[in-house]
Parts: sequence; C-alpha cells; structure tokens
Amino acid sequence: MAAGTAIGAVMYGLTSWIGIPIVPDTDLRPAIALLAIFGAIFGPFSGLIAGFTGHVINDLIFASEVSWGWALASGITGACMGLVYFARDFDPEAGRIRKGHMLILLIFGVIGIFGALAFTGWFDIYVMKFPDEIAITQVISAGIANVFVFIVLGLPAVWAYGNRHKSAAF
Repeated sequence: MAAGTAIGAVMYGLTSWIGIPIVPDTDLRPAIALLAIFGAIFGPFSGLIAGFTGHVINDLIFASEVSWGWALASGITGACMGLVYFARDFDPEAGRIRKGHMLILLIFGVIGIFGALAFTGWFDIYVMKFPDEIAITQVISAGIANVFVFIVLGLPAVWAYGNRHKSAAF
C-alpha cells in the first residue's frame, strides 16, 4: 500500500501539469482520474496522500508557489473517492467489482469533488483574500471539469482494472 500511495502521488504530481485551460488558473486535468484509481485500489488514506502530496509536487515543479487550499482539496477528493474501498465485497485486485460499487464510487467522488472545492473556495476567499468572483468562478469551473474527467476517465479505469483481474482470476 505504501508503494502504491507513493507511486500515485508521483504520478498525480507529474501529470497534473497536463490540462486544457478553462478559466484563468484553472484547467481540465486528466490526472484527476488517477485519484479515483489509487483511492479505489488502496483506500481513502492512499487517495488523501496521493492527492495532497501529488498536488504539492506539481506546484513545486511547475508553479511559483504551493496552493495549499487546492492541495488539500486534491487530498480530500482522493480520500472521498477511496471510500469505495470499504464497500461490501469490493476488491478490484481479485476482480470483485459490481455496478453497485461503481455507483458508490460515483456518489462519493462527486461529493468529494464539490465538498473539497467548497473548502478551497472558502480558503481562497477568507484565508488567501482572493476576490470572491475569481474564487467562485475557479471552484465552479474546476468542479465541473473534475466531475467530467472523473466520469469519463476515472470510473471506466477502475471498472476496467477490476474486470481485468476478474478474467485473470479464472
């Protein structure tokens, strides 16, 4: 699990620079799918550490400073996506993954994305003193983009991972 968490953090950190700008300082980033994968496979603590540490790595390499509110949001998002790990009979490593598990992942993922970004908006407005309209625009845009990437890339990747192991188990 520790190795998986470290790999997740490095992968998330090194791929988070890849994105399509949607509003100033906010991109549609395919790397969000990695939080679903590492959270689901290794659990919420791994998702938390991979998201938070990966975001910090990205900011240290590709930005001028660490955005702590956004780094915490990445960690919270990964942790929420990882809650599916505790679902009854969920074990993608053994090929035990059902549509009900995917629904749980979807619900916790969307709640995690918007909950984490609500925290980030609050943090940016009240701690970092960003103008309300800029912070709110970034939060809403990032939320929509993250949900899109999560649904289009993250959910299918977790499903495929579990199903790949299902056929290998027989």
